[in-house]
Amino acid sequence: MAAILEFERPIQELEVKISELRNFSKEKGIDLSNEISILENRAREVRELIYRNLNPWQKVLIARHSERPNTYDYINYLFTDFLELHGDRSFGDDPAVVGGICRFRGRAVTVVGHLKGKDTKENLARNFGMAHPEGYRKAVRLMKQAEKFRRPVICFIDTPGAYPGTGAEERGQFEAIARSILTMAALKVPTISVVIGEGGSGGAIAFGVSDRILMLEHTVYSVISPEGYASILWKDAGRAREAAEAIKITAQDLLSLGVADRVVPEPLGGAHRDPVAAAENLGEALAETLDELLAAVPDTLVSQRYDKFRSIGRLAEKSV
Repeated sequence: MAAILEFERPIQELEVKISELRNFSKEKGIDLSNEISILENRAREVRELIYRNLNPWQKVLIARHSERPNTYDYINYLFTDFLELHGDRSFGDDPAVVGGICRFRGRAVTVVGHLKGKDTKENLARNFGMAHPEGYRKAVRLMKQAEKFRRPVICFIDTPGAYPGTGAEERGQFEAIARSILTMAALKVPTISVVIGEGGSGGAIAFGVSDRILMLEHTVYSVISPEGYASILWKDAGRAREAAEAIKITAQDLLSLGVADRVVPEPLGGAHRDPVAAAENLGEALAETLDELLAAVPDTLVSQRYDKFRSIGRLAEKSV
C-alpha cells in the first residue's frame, strides 16, 4: 500500500472502516456488502474531490512521493530491447543518470533520464537523482550518438537539482549542464522531454531543451524549489507552501504559460497508485508526439526549437 500523504487522511479513514467491515463480515458471517459498497462509493467521491482541488504544495508532495514510478519503471513499461550504456568517457559513470538504446513501439530511440531510488539505500546509491557532471556528460555522449544514427531522443526529468558538492563543482558541474543544454538545442533529431516527478533547477533544464515538453498531471518544474525560493526571498524555508503558490510550478501552470506542451493524465490518486495505467497514458502521448515530430524536416526542428525557447516569457505590448 502506498504511503499516505497528510491531505489523504480522510480517504485513509474511510479505507480503514471498509477493511474493518470486511473483516467483521467474514468473522461473523454477516452480509455487510451493502454497507461496504456505500463506504467504497464515499471513499471514491472523497478521493475525486480531493484530487480535483489540489493546491500547488500538495502537487509538490505527490511529485516527490517515494513510490512514484521512476525512469527505470517507465523504461520497463514502455520500451523493449533496452541496452543501458555507461560512462562519460572522461571521469566515470554516474548512477543518478540512466541512458541507453531501446525500441519504442518498434522504432529505435535513445532514452536518457534522472534516476531516483525506491528506498533510502537505493537513493543513497543514486544520490537522490542529483546528477554529477559525468552524468550530464554521459547524456551528451548518448544524445550525439543518437543524432549520428538518426534516433529520436526521449528524456525523463525527475530531480531536485544537480548535485552542488565540492567534487562536482571541481569537475565542472555548470559547464556540463551548459553543454547538455547546448547539445539538446542543436540536435537534428526529434527530442521529447517528460517530467515524471520533480523537475528542479538547471539540473532539470539540462534534459529539458526539447521539441516538446510533456508533464505528468501531478508534477512540478521550476528553476528553484519552493523551500529554496522561500529561504532566499523570505528568509524562511517554512513558507514553502506559500512559495509553491507564488512561483507557478505545476503542470497546469506551465501549460498555460507555454512552457509545457502537453499534460498527461495520471490515475486517480497519482501515478504511484497505478503505475501501469500511468505508463499507458504516457505511452499514448509519446507515440502521438513522436509521430508528429518525425514528419518534420531536421533543420526545421532545430529552428522551431530555437523559436520555442526564445519566445518563453516574451511580453507582447498592446497598441493603444
